[in-house]
Order: sequence, then C-alpha cells, then structure tokens
Amino acid sequence: MQALIKISDKQYLVKTGDKLFVPHQKAEVGNIIDVEPLAQIEQEKTSIKPSGNIQLKVLEHFKDEKIIVFKKKRRKRYQKRNGHRQLMTQVEVL
Repeated sequence: MQALIKISDKQYLVKTGDKLFVPHQKAEVGNIIDVEPLAQIEQEKTSIKPSGNIQLKVLEHFKDEKIIVFKKKRRKRYQKRNGHRQLMTQVEVL
C-alpha cells in the first residue's frame, strides 16, 4: 500500500519503511508526527479521501548541502555571492 502525503507544501508518495528528507519540522528526535494522507493507493483501489493517519518518526535534524547564490550585473562592476544551507529533517514512515 502506498499513500500520498503533504508536508510543508510538498507532496510525497510513501510506503511503510521509507525514509524521507523533508523541510525542517518542529518536533524532537524520536517523536512521532501524524500526517493526513491525500490519497491511498493499493493495487487496483485508489481512494482520494482516505480515513486514518500516516505516522512519521523523526530520525534527525540536519542542514542540507550549500547552495551558492551569485548575482552579477555586467559592465556595472557589481557582483554578489551568497551561500545558503536549508534546515532539513529525516523521517521514517511507520
């Protein structure tokens, strides 16, 4: 069985045992988060408004890889370089 879930305006197709990297969640490591599924998919059955919740266990919080933001205006002697590391959370579907 698979389920389509929505976390922080992003959608994920998950099944039991999957490990995901999602945007930072306000939960301690080891806590369980309940998420309502948007759809449940079985072999030939698909329900758009399923009942029940999907449980996610928080495994760790970390920073993602650095992304370099570079701005330049040619012939104006202007250039700016900045880096950004997004906070992420690793979760496991129970």
